Amino acid sequence: MPLHPYLFFSGTCREAMTRYHEVFGGHLEMMDMTSAPEGETMPGATPDMIMHAALVFDDGTLLMASDDPSGDGSGAKGVSINIALTDEGEARRIFESLADGGTIDMPLEATFWSPLFGSCVDRFGVSWMVDLEATNNAGDGAV
Repeated sequence: MPLHPYLFFSGTCREAMTRYHEVFGGHLEMMDMTSAPEGETMPGATPDMIMHAALVFDDGTLLMASDDPSGDGSGAKGVSINIALTDEGEARRIFESLADGGTIDMPLEATFWSPLFGSCVDRFGVSWMVDLEATNNAGDGAV
C-alpha cells in the first residue's frame, strides 16, 4: 500500500514544488486555479494558486501538494517527511538543499540508529528527516 504525502501551502505551492523538483528530480506537474471549470474554484482562491501539483518519480512515488485558499498557513504539526538514501553524498546534498533558508533541528551526523541522520524545517515550513540507510542490517533496527 503506497503512501504519498500531500502538502498544503498558503500561496507558495508553486515555489515549493519547483524547489523540490530541483532537489529531488522527477517529473513535476502543476495545475493552477484557472484550470477549474467556471464556478468551481474554491472560495478565496486566486488564479495563480496551485489547485494540484504532483512530483512523480520513476518508481511511482508521488509528492503532491496544493495551495490552501483559506490562508491558514499554520503548517503540519507532528509530522515529518522522511527520505532514506543509500548514497552519503546524495544525502548531504539533499539535506543541505532542504535546510537552505530553513532551520536545522538536528544536524546531519552519525547516530546510534543510522550512519547519517538529520532533520530540518525547510523555508516553506515542511519538516524533513534525511536518513542514510545502513549498509548492513545487523542490529541496526532500521525499518
